Amino acid sequence: MSYRLSSLALASLGILLNPQALAEGNKDKKNADQDVEHIVTVGSRFSTRTATETPAPVDLLSADDLKKTGATELGKALQALAPSFNFSSTTVSDGSDIIRPATLRGLGPDQVLVLVNGKRRHQQALVNVQETIGKGSAGYDINAIPMSAVSRIEILRDGAAAQYGSDAIAGVINIVLKDGVDRTEVGLETGQTYKGDGETQVASVNHGIDIGGKGFINLTAEYRHRGDTNRASPATLESTGGELIGKWWDENNQPVTRLRIGDADSKNKYLWANAGYNLGQDLDFYAFGGWSKREGQSYGFYRGVGHPRVIPELYPQGFLPQLNTEVTDASLAVGIKGGIGTEWTWDTSLVRGQSQFRFNSANSANVSWYYEPKQGGGIYGETPTSAFDGELKFTQTTFNLDLAGPVDIGATNPLMLAMGLEARRDNYQIKKGDLWSYAYGRTDDGSIDIVNTDVGGTADPGIQGFPGFKPSTEVDANRDSYGLYLDSQYDVNDDWLVAGALRFEHYDIAGDNLTYKLSSRYAINDKLSLRGTLSSGFRAPGVQQIYYSQVLTNLVNGTLVETGTVANNSQLARDFGIDQLKEETSKDLSLGLVASPLDGLNITLDAYRIKINDRIVLSEAISGGSAAINQLLADNRLGAAQFFTNAIDTTTKGVDLVTDYSKDLDGGDRWNLNLALSWVDTSVGAVHSTSSLIPADQLYSDTQKLRIEKGQPSKTATITNNYSHDDWDFNLAFHYYGPVSGSAFTGIKKTWGGKWLTDLYIRYHFTNDLSLTVGANNLFDQYPDKWGEEGGVFAEAGFQYGWETLPFGINGGYYYGRLNWTF
Repeated sequence: MSYRLSSLALASLGILLNPQALAEGNKDKKNADQDVEHIVTVGSRFSTRTATETPAPVDLLSADDLKKTGATELGKALQALAPSFNFSSTTVSDGSDIIRPATLRGLGPDQVLVLVNGKRRHQQALVNVQETIGKGSAGYDINAIPMSAVSRIEILRDGAAAQYGSDAIAGVINIVLKDGVDRTEVGLETGQTYKGDGETQVASVNHGIDIGGKGFINLTAEYRHRGDTNRASPATLESTGGELIGKWWDENNQPVTRLRIGDADSKNKYLWANAGYNLGQDLDFYAFGGWSKREGQSYGFYRGVGHPRVIPELYPQGFLPQLNTEVTDASLAVGIKGGIGTEWTWDTSLVRGQSQFRFNSANSANVSWYYEPKQGGGIYGETPTSAFDGELKFTQTTFNLDLAGPVDIGATNPLMLAMGLEARRDNYQIKKGDLWSYAYGRTDDGSIDIVNTDVGGTADPGIQGFPGFKPSTEVDANRDSYGLYLDSQYDVNDDWLVAGALRFEHYDIAGDNLTYKLSSRYAINDKLSLRGTLSSGFRAPGVQQIYYSQVLTNLVNGTLVETGTVANNSQLARDFGIDQLKEETSKDLSLGLVASPLDGLNITLDAYRIKINDRIVLSEAISGGSAAINQLLADNRLGAAQFFTNAIDTTTKGVDLVTDYSKDLDGGDRWNLNLALSWVDTSVGAVHSTSSLIPADQLYSDTQKLRIEKGQPSKTATITNNYSHDDWDFNLAFHYYGPVSGSAFTGIKKTWGGKWLTDLYIRYHFTNDLSLTVGANNLFDQYPDKWGEEGGVFAEAGFQYGWETLPFGINGGYYYGRLNWTF
């Protein structure tokens, strides 16, 4: 990995370079990264700067860096390159199995802002409601962007809400798309885990078209299939005599593997484009966007023989519910920019993006549908075994107008000013599923007594695994906002830079907010500089958090319970005493130094502290307590209820160290060594409950606090060696993921120890345009610690490793081969 990287950048706000010159500069792909210093564009609306000249820390990752990780997913590649970025692996977690939570600096998935070519990207429709990292959030679907379309990625590790608006509390990730022309890049890859599953195939094509020397169109198509993995162990269940949700042992009373625990099967298709055209001397048009579709297949908990949720005539040996998901993501940005006079510029754009998530159940049943009594006697004795469970859709439309230029203030240097406005509309929709996906019998009439005639008791409603969205949960709601900002930058002299920003935002639900940012960088000499920022930030509650509601089947105290996620804007939330959501607010202080003591050696050290008040979380599942709570649950046919609420204040402290050393050796060889360390600590301070019915410690329990404080690694490290010799490239990387802890479902705190993983990459260039790569990720087949006795009945059921917080997953080693051809 290199933090002084490839080719001269296309500015992320849409600065268009001459396409023909760009094509000429890209002819020698192998050496391009070594010859031209990368320029930073994120974090400033003015002149671009190198990574060591910025007033805030920025990670710079080239397309070649992404390839060297051996990852086929953008989220996994970022995790391998940037220690402050986490991409936790989850399993048996419904939709979170296919869209995994991506975080920065130990905060939440929705507390980092993602840009594409410098423009705000839309969030995902899915809300993380299971016991995973980011519970209660709706972040960004990083994997909706194919790696083959990416030119570089810039990660601003600094609070930037005053510059970019809501969500940028932890920082900003700017994904810059490829713009090359008169070239075609083809990639073919295959791989699998050491255990022989998780088979992966990737095929990609990127092609650039020159439009008469005045513009370009860069097109990307990619297909990726990742097979599922299973690391479940046999269900010994010695402490329960083979019983968990019914009988799990086989007909001979022997343990057998009943669960599927690991990566979901995932089929991915991508079509992306990036384009620009010069309309005149000072007028440029640009457009970019893409479409992706992902089909996933994952599983729930096994239902065993004799359990009330198992219909013997359909599943005499029990069954494992299957969840089939379809994620469709589409976006389009168009804009025009130009000059005002000789020094000022303007840029106006319209961006529309949509995330759509469809749920489908299979290998399941609606027990109440089957046992519903017929007129004249008997039962219907039939039920669909699959269902469309419903759909989530998030749509965002953003308009921006930006102006930037110098102002003569009578000093040596001009004052650089930028100003602009942003108007945004967010829409959230929930569409109901098939009637049998959610209903209690064919009429969904709770007054009818539907009895399970095989084992007795009231038959449960809805399809199992993921009950469908009900008509009462349907929503189609908009939220409007607008923002005004003023950004400034001034070079006091050649050694001292100061910058400041103010931003006002208004949301028609969350109200008004004013944020600021002050930054400075001072060069003590040409070898050492100091930098720092002080800023305030905010995050408006997402429309997903305001309007989402659903009833899911969860384990509560070892029992399957219908758990309702209650919409924040509903009367039921008010009945429980839960207030309307308000914005989160933050204060961010960072201090750092940049040193270049030797030729080719750059060192950055940055410390930060982020204080967040009124952080929005999804509460613990409230399953009982006072008579009033029990009555509210009973009236709504729920076993438990959870709520979105501004429940906690947190403080996050951290230190990031990045060291990069590059050296040209005899004979044209080149060696690059990179060391990146990240330490972060988050603590939960006050816990607030606005409810007179639910005390604070019940609303947000120690289990939930433990996940925020210890669920993500507090210590991470990456050490990368890259050596180039003639036509060979060698890359050896070591990744450290520190300990993580959790206690979901079991109530017992478990800490999984830190682990070192090793990646090896060898590439041979047959020509400048054709190369073959072989490699292995997790070369020595490391796994997380096993649950052991601490896992109790869950470890006995087949969960060897846990599922809620593991940063590098449970698949073990993976090997692959890749062919790249450019023509």
